[in-house]
Amino acid sequence: MKNKTFRFKVVAERANVLEPGKELFTRIKGQWNTLYFPKAQPITVELACGRGEYSVALASRFPDRNYVGVDIKGDRIWKGSTLAVEQGLTNIGFLRTNILTIESFFDPSEVDEIWLTFPDPRPRKRDIKRRLTSPRFLEMYKRILRPGGYFRLKTDNTGLFAYTLETLAERTDIEDLASTDNVYQSPLRKECFDIKTRYEEMFAAKGETIKYLRFRFTETQ
Repeated sequence: MKNKTFRFKVVAERANVLEPGKELFTRIKGQWNTLYFPKAQPITVELACGRGEYSVALASRFPDRNYVGVDIKGDRIWKGSTLAVEQGLTNIGFLRTNILTIESFFDPSEVDEIWLTFPDPRPRKRDIKRRLTSPRFLEMYKRILRPGGYFRLKTDNTGLFAYTLETLAERTDIEDLASTDNVYQSPLRKECFDIKTRYEEMFAAKGETIKYLRFRFTETQ
Protein backbone atom coordinates (compact mmCIF):
# COMPACT_ATOMS: atom_id res chain seq x y z
CA MET A 1 0.00 0.00 0.00
CA LYS A 2 2.85 2.39 0.80
CA ASN A 3 4.35 1.73 -2.63
CA LYS A 4 1.04 2.48 -4.34
CA THR A 5 0.57 5.68 -2.36
CA PHE A 6 4.08 6.81 -3.28
CA ARG A 7 3.57 6.02 -6.95
CA PHE A 8 0.24 7.84 -7.12
CA LYS A 9 1.89 10.87 -5.55
CA VAL A 10 4.74 10.83 -8.08
CA VAL A 11 2.35 10.40 -11.00
CA ALA A 12 0.28 13.34 -9.76
CA GLU A 13 3.37 15.54 -10.04
CA ARG A 14 4.63 14.21 -13.37
CA ALA A 15 4.20 16.34 -16.48
CA ASN A 16 4.25 13.24 -18.69
CA VAL A 17 1.07 11.82 -17.12
CA LEU A 18 -2.35 13.30 -17.86
CA GLU A 19 -4.99 12.35 -15.30
CA PRO A 20 -8.11 13.80 -13.65
CA GLY A 21 -7.36 17.06 -11.87
CA LYS A 22 -4.64 18.17 -14.28
CA GLU A 23 -5.32 21.14 -16.52
CA LEU A 24 -4.47 19.43 -19.81
CA PHE A 25 -6.66 16.43 -19.04
CA THR A 26 -9.81 18.22 -20.18
CA ARG A 27 -8.17 20.24 -22.97
CA ILE A 28 -5.99 17.73 -24.79
CA LYS A 29 -8.53 16.33 -27.26
CA GLY A 30 -7.42 17.19 -30.77
CA GLN A 31 -4.38 19.07 -29.48
CA TRP A 32 -1.77 16.49 -28.53
CA ASN A 33 0.62 17.82 -31.16
CA THR A 34 0.11 21.44 -30.14
CA LEU A 35 -0.38 21.43 -26.37
CA TYR A 36 1.66 18.42 -25.26
CA PHE A 37 4.31 17.15 -27.65
CA PRO A 38 7.24 19.43 -28.56
CA LYS A 39 7.09 18.24 -32.18
CA ALA A 40 4.03 17.59 -34.31
CA GLN A 41 4.50 13.96 -35.37
CA PRO A 42 2.30 10.92 -36.11
CA ILE A 43 0.72 9.62 -32.90
CA THR A 44 0.73 5.99 -31.83
CA VAL A 45 -1.57 5.04 -28.95
CA GLU A 46 -0.96 1.96 -26.82
CA LEU A 47 -4.18 0.87 -25.12
CA ALA A 48 -4.07 -1.07 -21.84
CA CYS A 49 -0.39 -0.13 -21.69
CA GLY A 50 0.09 -1.39 -18.13
CA ARG A 51 3.62 -0.55 -17.05
CA GLY A 52 4.21 1.25 -20.34
CA GLU A 53 7.32 -0.67 -21.32
CA TYR A 54 6.17 -1.20 -24.89
CA SER A 55 5.41 2.45 -25.50
CA VAL A 56 8.69 3.55 -23.94
CA ALA A 57 10.65 1.11 -26.10
CA LEU A 58 8.90 2.34 -29.23
CA ALA A 59 9.39 6.00 -28.30
CA SER A 60 13.09 5.37 -27.74
CA ARG A 61 13.48 3.56 -31.04
CA PHE A 62 11.39 5.93 -33.16
CA PRO A 63 11.97 9.58 -32.15
CA ASP A 64 10.12 10.75 -35.28
CA ARG A 65 6.81 9.52 -33.82
CA ASN A 66 4.83 10.47 -30.71
CA TYR A 67 3.43 7.90 -28.30
CA VAL A 68 0.59 7.88 -25.77
CA GLY A 69 0.22 4.99 -23.33
CA VAL A 70 -3.31 4.62 -21.95
CA ASP A 71 -4.23 2.77 -18.76
CA ILE A 72 -6.55 3.32 -15.83
CA LYS A 73 -4.08 2.25 -13.14
CA GLY A 74 -1.75 5.00 -11.98
CA ASP A 75 0.59 2.68 -10.08
CA ARG A 76 1.29 0.83 -13.33
CA ILE A 77 1.74 3.99 -15.38
CA TRP A 78 4.30 5.14 -12.80
CA LYS A 79 6.78 2.61 -14.23
CA GLY A 80 6.56 3.81 -17.83
CA SER A 81 6.51 7.43 -16.73
CA THR A 82 9.68 6.87 -14.72
CA LEU A 83 11.44 5.07 -17.58
CA ALA A 84 10.57 7.93 -19.94
CA VAL A 85 11.95 10.51 -17.51
CA GLU A 86 15.13 8.51 -16.95
CA GLN A 87 15.68 8.23 -20.72
CA GLY A 88 14.86 11.88 -21.37
CA LEU A 89 12.09 11.01 -23.82
CA THR A 90 9.87 13.91 -24.85
CA ASN A 91 7.91 12.04 -27.54
CA ILE A 92 5.85 10.00 -25.07
CA GLY A 93 3.08 10.72 -22.61
CA PHE A 94 0.65 8.69 -20.52
CA LEU A 95 -3.08 9.09 -20.16
CA ARG A 96 -4.83 7.67 -17.12
CA THR A 97 -8.39 6.91 -18.11
CA ASN A 98 -10.81 4.11 -18.89
CA ILE A 99 -10.60 3.08 -22.54
CA LEU A 100 -14.37 3.49 -22.82
CA THR A 101 -13.74 7.24 -22.69
CA ILE A 102 -10.99 7.27 -25.32
CA GLU A 103 -12.98 9.49 -27.70
CA SER A 104 -12.97 12.22 -25.07
CA PHE A 105 -9.21 12.55 -25.58
CA PHE A 106 -8.63 12.11 -29.32
CA ASP A 107 -10.33 13.77 -32.24
CA PRO A 108 -11.52 11.73 -35.22
CA SER A 109 -8.49 10.65 -37.28
CA GLU A 110 -6.04 12.15 -34.76
CA VAL A 111 -4.33 8.82 -34.13
CA ASP A 112 -1.98 7.29 -36.69
CA GLU A 113 -1.72 3.80 -35.17
CA ILE A 114 -3.11 1.78 -32.24
CA TRP A 115 -1.41 -0.99 -30.30
CA LEU A 116 -3.33 -3.23 -27.90
CA THR A 117 -0.81 -5.24 -25.90
CA PHE A 118 -1.74 -8.14 -23.64
CA PRO A 119 -5.16 -6.86 -22.55
CA ASP A 120 -7.32 -8.63 -19.98
CA PRO A 121 -8.92 -11.45 -22.06
CA ARG A 122 -12.24 -11.29 -20.17
CA PRO A 123 -12.86 -15.04 -20.72
CA ARG A 124 -16.36 -15.22 -19.19
CA LYS A 125 -19.23 -15.02 -21.67
CA ARG A 126 -20.95 -12.33 -19.63
CA ASP A 127 -17.87 -10.13 -20.14
CA ILE A 128 -17.80 -10.32 -23.94
CA LYS A 129 -18.85 -6.67 -24.33
CA ARG A 130 -15.95 -5.66 -22.07
CA ARG A 131 -13.32 -7.29 -24.29
CA LEU A 132 -11.21 -4.60 -25.86
CA THR A 133 -11.69 -6.08 -29.33
CA SER A 134 -15.48 -6.32 -29.09
CA PRO A 135 -17.52 -4.46 -31.73
CA ARG A 136 -18.27 -1.38 -29.61
CA PHE A 137 -14.56 -0.84 -28.91
CA LEU A 138 -13.61 -1.45 -32.54
CA GLU A 139 -16.05 1.28 -33.56
CA MET A 140 -14.31 3.73 -31.24
CA TYR A 141 -10.90 2.80 -32.58
CA LYS A 142 -12.13 3.27 -36.14
CA ARG A 143 -13.26 6.80 -35.37
CA ILE A 144 -10.03 8.01 -33.79
CA LEU A 145 -7.70 6.31 -36.29
CA ARG A 146 -6.70 8.17 -39.40
CA PRO A 147 -7.79 6.56 -42.68
CA GLY A 148 -5.32 3.78 -43.41
CA GLY A 149 -3.96 3.66 -39.85
CA TYR A 150 -3.14 0.25 -38.44
CA PHE A 151 -4.61 -1.46 -35.40
CA ARG A 152 -2.25 -4.03 -33.87
CA LEU A 153 -2.97 -6.67 -31.23
CA LYS A 154 -0.40 -8.70 -29.32
CA THR A 155 -1.61 -11.32 -26.84
CA ASP A 156 -0.76 -14.64 -25.26
CA ASN A 157 -4.43 -15.59 -24.87
CA THR A 158 -5.70 -18.08 -27.45
CA GLY A 159 -9.36 -17.44 -26.62
CA LEU A 160 -9.14 -13.67 -27.04
CA PHE A 161 -7.14 -14.06 -30.24
CA ALA A 162 -9.71 -16.44 -31.75
CA TYR A 163 -12.57 -14.19 -30.63
CA THR A 164 -10.91 -11.17 -32.25
CA LEU A 165 -10.42 -12.95 -35.56
CA GLU A 166 -14.04 -14.13 -35.51
CA THR A 167 -15.24 -10.60 -34.76
CA LEU A 168 -13.18 -9.16 -37.61
CA ALA A 169 -14.46 -11.83 -40.00
CA GLU A 170 -18.01 -10.61 -39.38
CA ARG A 171 -17.15 -7.05 -40.45
CA THR A 172 -17.11 -5.66 -43.97
CA ASP A 173 -14.76 -2.74 -43.25
CA ILE A 174 -11.49 -4.62 -42.61
CA GLU A 175 -8.54 -4.77 -44.99
CA ASP A 176 -4.90 -5.82 -44.99
CA LEU A 177 -5.53 -8.30 -42.15
CA ALA A 178 -2.57 -10.50 -41.23
CA SER A 179 -2.23 -12.75 -38.20
CA THR A 180 -0.08 -15.42 -36.61
CA ASP A 181 -0.46 -17.60 -33.54
CA ASN A 182 3.32 -17.59 -33.02
CA VAL A 183 4.81 -14.24 -33.92
CA TYR A 184 8.42 -15.24 -33.24
CA GLN A 185 8.16 -17.98 -35.85
CA SER A 186 6.45 -15.74 -38.38
CA PRO A 187 7.44 -13.21 -41.06
CA LEU A 188 5.27 -10.77 -39.06
CA ARG A 189 7.87 -10.79 -36.28
CA LYS A 190 9.58 -7.73 -37.73
CA GLU A 191 6.41 -5.68 -37.17
CA CYS A 192 6.75 -6.14 -33.41
CA PHE A 193 10.42 -5.07 -33.32
CA ASP A 194 11.25 -7.87 -30.83
CA ILE A 195 10.07 -5.67 -27.96
CA LYS A 196 9.10 -7.84 -24.99
CA THR A 197 7.44 -6.62 -21.83
CA ARG A 198 7.82 -8.27 -18.45
CA TYR A 199 4.39 -9.86 -18.83
CA GLU A 200 5.23 -11.24 -22.26
CA GLU A 201 8.35 -12.88 -20.90
CA MET A 202 6.29 -14.37 -18.07
CA PHE A 203 3.76 -15.83 -20.50
CA ALA A 204 6.47 -17.17 -22.80
CA ALA A 205 8.18 -18.84 -19.83
CA LYS A 206 4.93 -20.73 -19.20
CA GLY A 207 5.02 -22.08 -22.75
CA GLU A 208 2.47 -19.69 -24.25
CA THR A 209 3.07 -18.64 -27.84
CA ILE A 210 2.62 -14.94 -28.57
CA LYS A 211 -0.18 -14.15 -31.00
CA TYR A 212 -0.23 -11.08 -33.21
CA LEU A 213 -2.55 -9.53 -35.76
CA ARG A 214 -2.90 -6.24 -37.55
CA PHE A 215 -5.39 -4.69 -39.92
CA ARG A 216 -6.75 -1.42 -41.24
CA PHE A 217 -10.29 -0.15 -41.43
CA THR A 218 -11.48 0.64 -44.92
CA GLU A 219 -12.34 4.26 -45.55
CA THR A 220 -15.98 5.25 -45.25
CA GLN A 221 -17.49 5.94 -48.64
